[in-house]
Amino acid sequence: MSDMTYTKDMFQKVKRESYHADEIKRPTIKYWADVWRRLKMNKLAMTGLFILIIMGIMSIIGPHLSGFDYKEQDYSQVNIRPNSTYWFGTDELGRDLFSRAWLGTRYSLLIGIAAALIDFGIGVIYGGIAGISSRKVDAIMMRIAEVIYSIPYMLVVVLISVVFSTAGSGTSMFVLIFAMTITGWVPMANLVRGQVLQLREFEYSMASESLGASKGWILRKHIIPNSFGPILVNVTLTIPRAIFSEATLSFMGLGLQLPKPSLGTLANDGLAVMPIGLFYQILIPSILISLIMFSFNVLGDGLRDALDPRLRK
Repeated sequence: MSDMTYTKDMFQKVKRESYHADEIKRPTIKYWADVWRRLKMNKLAMTGLFILIIMGIMSIIGPHLSGFDYKEQDYSQVNIRPNSTYWFGTDELGRDLFSRAWLGTRYSLLIGIAAALIDFGIGVIYGGIAGISSRKVDAIMMRIAEVIYSIPYMLVVVLISVVFSTAGSGTSMFVLIFAMTITGWVPMANLVRGQVLQLREFEYSMASESLGASKGWILRKHIIPNSFGPILVNVTLTIPRAIFSEATLSFMGLGLQLPKPSLGTLANDGLAVMPIGLFYQILIPSILISLIMFSFNVLGDGLRDALDPRLRK
């Protein structure tokens, strides 16, 4: 190689337009910005998000738009069908269904979101501690969780409702949230525990542990942030289940006490007058429940796809 003679013909002159051949044309996109970009590409998920925003706004301002109080009774306007004065009609006590329907939507959304957030908090803490601890502690904690989850959900709610009704306080929104979260946090804890057991074996977790980091620090700084995607999707899908559970309980008479409305109690009231042809009283709350369930489910599916790193382009 040392005897080789180099000539000018052996080289090629670099053109000016080739100076920036290695320049990065696409700007760096942060993770959550990329998640939002991919979520916006999912038209069905964005439709669900738009519906939820509209319903959230209407649950705040809707009860005040018609000019009628949700518990105001007018026996001269009983079972009036939807018209220009009563936009959703009236019920058998002459109460405006427009204000009651949107107030019931507010209560249903509050109960569902609050129950899901409490399940999230308890599940993340419990599952994280179980997953990061020793095998013996993990086994004890998960057996306790399995015992709690084996208690029939409906039995717990009925017992709590009976206890508070006997005490004279009735079933309030806080009682419903408490009843739904007694056993509802266990699936979240199982999910978080599985994520922790998987991520604790990754190189960055083992490197932090070898450098002297505590288990709590590793859990807080590495494991929980990297498992936040599946957790967020689970929360999004837990909300409609909680809302549907509340509607079912209210439909059975175990929900909010009168005069506070919920979508379940409105559906129950509408069922009583359906035989006489007043289908609108059960149709309106049923449509609102269906829209909430549909929107949260498609949004959860869209988030699951947007948070999946394997689908990044």
